[in-house]
Amino acid sequence: MNNFLTILLHTYLSKLKTKSFIATTLITVVIVAGLANLSGIIDYFNKDDEERVAVIDETGVLLTPLQEQMDALNNKITLIEYKGSEAEGETAVKDGDYKGLLLLSFSTDELPEAAYKARSIADSAIPSELQGGLQQLKTQMAATQINLSPEQLSKLYEPVPFDKTALEENAKTEEELNQARGLVYVLLFIIYFAVILYANMIAMEVATEKSSRVMEILISSVSPIKQMFAKILGIGLLSLTQMALILLVGYFSVKQNLDTMEGGFFEFFGFGNIPASTIAYAIIFFILGYFLYATLAAFLGSLVSRIEDIQQMITPMTMMVVAGFMIAMFGLGQPEASFVTITSYIPFFTPMLMFMRVGMLSLPVWEPILGIVILLAAIILLAVFGARVYRGGVLMYGKSNSFKDIKKALQLTKNE
Repeated sequence: MNNFLTILLHTYLSKLKTKSFIATTLITVVIVAGLANLSGIIDYFNKDDEERVAVIDETGVLLTPLQEQMDALNNKITLIEYKGSEAEGETAVKDGDYKGLLLLSFSTDELPEAAYKARSIADSAIPSELQGGLQQLKTQMAATQINLSPEQLSKLYEPVPFDKTALEENAKTEEELNQARGLVYVLLFIIYFAVILYANMIAMEVATEKSSRVMEILISSVSPIKQMFAKILGIGLLSLTQMALILLVGYFSVKQNLDTMEGGFFEFFGFGNIPASTIAYAIIFFILGYFLYATLAAFLGSLVSRIEDIQQMITPMTMMVVAGFMIAMFGLGQPEASFVTITSYIPFFTPMLMFMRVGMLSLPVWEPILGIVILLAAIILLAVFGARVYRGGVLMYGKSNSFKDIKKALQLTKNE
């Protein structure tokens, strides 16, 4: 047990102190904090950035109501009447005096139409906002032409009442589904990236030790099985440390911007009424998913003697994670699809798909429990098989010949 704890702590602390881990964590923390304060950052850089657009109004009546529409949209576009010719206006835009040139005229139906010219049309924000303002203006003018009152116009664009009611007992309401969808979407991304990142880290750790011949020293004092699980737990603790730091920074960064808003942090994001059981299932399936793929990554990494071969060896594992994630994304829109239900019981897809179904549907308790049992059984079987492969794989050197090396590793284990 002392040797097990020694390897566990060594794996955890050695990775924790590496420059790559520290740099990755700091960069991620900065990105999370930046995204949480994105609106404030944009406002800071754009506070004095007035969008001046030159306007040649051939109608003589559209400029003023269009500017009123722009002001109603709370954007920073300022329309300036241009007295020169169209060619002179184009020159002024090229010289940077204006963001663009807007030409206003009437169609044959006496309704607004426009043309917009700028140095580049790659930035679609200004023309889109101008088009939106003109659309509102055109609607008002068209309504006036056919003698529609404002009340009649609002009735015309009023959405059709369409209520959706679930008849099944304990089925989630539309509001609950929208809340669950947001939380499930976020947690699916966390599970997806965490499994790929930290499982790869375990495989790389094993391959690195083999390539430096450190493994020959380790196996003389500690059994390969203890090594494998010590590394899995060590990297697991590392992942929890990094994710806890990132989530805490994200939480406090966003919460700081919500001090002036009504409701709490989770209410603002629509997560206020999420059942505690959904959060508990998220933690359970995350941990089980990590151990499943970490065990798989550890014994695949033991088959590789060169770091250059590690990506080729773990590519099938990565593709399984990607496949599970893509099915889960599809399932967010159709969680009751038979395809999603069946694949949620396949162990390598269960962490994401079963959690998605638990979050989106009112499942009987036996379904997620069965998913957990299947995952535990798969982890145990994979651990037993993986330990045997790992035990022989750490003694193998030379160029990897793909998955044929698993048979060689098992033969080495039997010959010990």
